[in-house]
Parts: sequence; C-alpha cells; structure tokens
Amino acid sequence: MSRRDTIDADERRFVDERGSSAALAPNGLNPSTIMEKAVRDRIIDSYFYKEQCFALNEADIVDRVVDHVTFIGGTYGSSQKPTPFLCLAFKLLQLAPSDAILAEYAGMGGDEFKYLRALACFYIRLTRRAPDVYTKLEPFLEDYRKLKRKGRQGTALTHMDEFVDDLLNKERVCGTSLWKMPKREVLEDLEVLEPRSTSDVEAMLEEEEEEEEEEEKGEDDDDAGNGRNGRESASDGEVSESAEERRDVDMDRDLRSRSRDRSP
Repeated sequence: MSRRDTIDADERRFVDERGSSAALAPNGLNPSTIMEKAVRDRIIDSYFYKEQCFALNEADIVDRVVDHVTFIGGTYGSSQKPTPFLCLAFKLLQLAPSDAILAEYAGMGGDEFKYLRALACFYIRLTRRAPDVYTKLEPFLEDYRKLKRKGRQGTALTHMDEFVDDLLNKERVCGTSLWKMPKREVLEDLEVLEPRSTSDVEAMLEEEEEEEEEEEKGEDDDDAGNGRNGRESASDGEVSESAEERRDVDMDRDLRSRSRDRSP
C-alpha cells in the first residue's frame, strides 16, 4: 500500500461516521462531522493537507502555522481551494488538544504568533461549550492586530477583535457553519455567566463626555472672543470717527480765524 493510500485511508476513517472512533467534543458534537462534507472532502484531497498535515502532533501544529499560515479563511478562488488555516483546523479536530494546550496556543503563543491565536479561537468556537467559548474568547476582543482574510472575493484586511466578534455572533465563519450558540444575555439570565465588567465602557463614555465638554467650552470661548473683538473693533471705529470729527472742527476754527484776520 502506498503512502498516499495510507493517508487517504486514515482520513476517510476519521470522517466516516460509521467507523469513526473519535470521542465527542466537549460541546457534544462529533468532531468528524463539525465541518460540512464538501469542505471535508476538499481538505482531504488538497495538496497542503496531504503534504503538511500527515502524522502531526500538537507541537507540530505550531510549526505549520508559523511556516505556512499568512491569512485566515475557508476556501478561496474559483476552485474553492481550502486554506492552510482551515486544513490545520480540521487537523485539530482529529487531534482534540486539551484546554491547557489551547491556552498555550491562544495565550503566550498567540502573543507572538497572531495566526496561532486565531486558529485556537476558531477551534474553541467549534468544539467548546457556550460558557467556555465566551470566557475564553472575550479577552481577545482587546487584540487589535491586523489579519489578512482570503475568500472567494479575494484578500481583505481585518483585525483580531473583528474575527473574534464574528466567532461570537455570526453563524458562518471561514467557510464553516458554526453551531448555534445561545446569546450571552441568556446565559447571564440563567446565571451561567457573570455579567461582563462595564468599567472599561464607562471609562470610555466618561472620556467622550469630557471631550465633548471641552469642545463646547472651546466654542464658547471662541464666541466670547469674537464678541470682544467685535466690541473692540466697534469702539475703535467710534474712536476713529470722533478723532475725525475733532479734526474737522479744528479745521473750521482755523479757517474762521484766518478769514477774520484778512478782514479790514
């Protein structure tokens, strides 16, 4: 049996629901069927998956991300070729890394390699329970690093916080349908999650209010200054007019005195 036949046999065994021995994901889903069949088939048949994703372990995933992942996305191009990002996410579904490993991917590793964090966030959204998804992903809403996103329409620029927000709110990301997750407000009402801290939001609102007050104050000062300038200019005009009147009176006096002097 050739190496290619061995690879195909291993992968087909994983995605075959009848013969899959993979344990269920923490959210209760079968990891072999989380991605749609059409997407799974494209991944397994892709050159990158056969060449770079065979016999990987959790440590090898880091090397593959660093060496090959330069954008996020599902499939791209007219042939709907799967991205390395999606291929590695499918490989993680097979490896089923522990929470500790995912924390390393998203935490310390993610601080240095942003696409490793994006991959970890994507995998967490696919396999973890809703409370864990919120608690693990929400801290990365403050990560504003740029990411490239490639899809059927070409390459576009996004940011880590936007990508995480899509994972928390959208139903389809990176060519993959996400399982329907309850809203955060529902989990808060059920007392499954603690309400999010609003201190940062309040501080931001206070800063905006202060800026608006300063702008209004500056406008008032400008208006007052313009009023003073207008009054000053008006007073200057009055002074100049009075000076001209005095000069005219003086000239009349000189003419009258001269005429008296010429009289016999």
